[in-house]
Amino acid sequence: MSSEPHQVSLGFTRQDFPAGVHVCQIFSKDEDRLDAVLKFLRSGLEAGERVACFSDDLDDARLGSYLAVHALSLAEHTASGAFSKTGASEVYFADGCFDPDRLLGLLRKFHQEALADGFPAARVIGEMMADVLRLAGVSRLLEYEARVSLLLREHPITAVCQYDATAFDGATIMQILKVHPLMVIRDTVVHNPFYVPPEDFLASHC
Repeated sequence: MSSEPHQVSLGFTRQDFPAGVHVCQIFSKDEDRLDAVLKFLRSGLEAGERVACFSDDLDDARLGSYLAVHALSLAEHTASGAFSKTGASEVYFADGCFDPDRLLGLLRKFHQEALADGFPAARVIGEMMADVLRLAGVSRLLEYEARVSLLLREHPITAVCQYDATAFDGATIMQILKVHPLMVIRDTVVHNPFYVPPEDFLASHC
């Protein structure tokens, strides 16, 4: 039995990665966000993974048409449990608050159930909303993202976190980059030179 980690494609780059990577995409054009979402979801479904999207701005008709072009049925994958879409507001701000412990529990359960149901891997892509700064402040957001990196060591969900550069100020974006080991630059995923390991980040900030 191979001890090599399960390799995954993100869909929007030709690179392959071990399952469980934590990637940050900073976008300024919505078409860049949507392009990454569509390709990421398609790649996961083609690989037989369980796939989830957290977004308030992903049209089912657009997604269904895109998948159909690539011989994938949105209805069938939704019915089988391979695909799910939940509004970002509903996921991140349940009961009107941002709770890192609840969110990490959701990710842990998502991965455990995916493996129990026979999927070889699981992936999630979600757009973080600027409302998080009003409801929780940047400290709780950064705590959450750093703890995601820790969680993925035990539950290797392939995770892409999308941030709108026009909704967050430059100082906050720099802080966000510190808690993501990988970042997207022009359709290429690179190791983030600003990254601070989660143990070090949490020790100094939380």
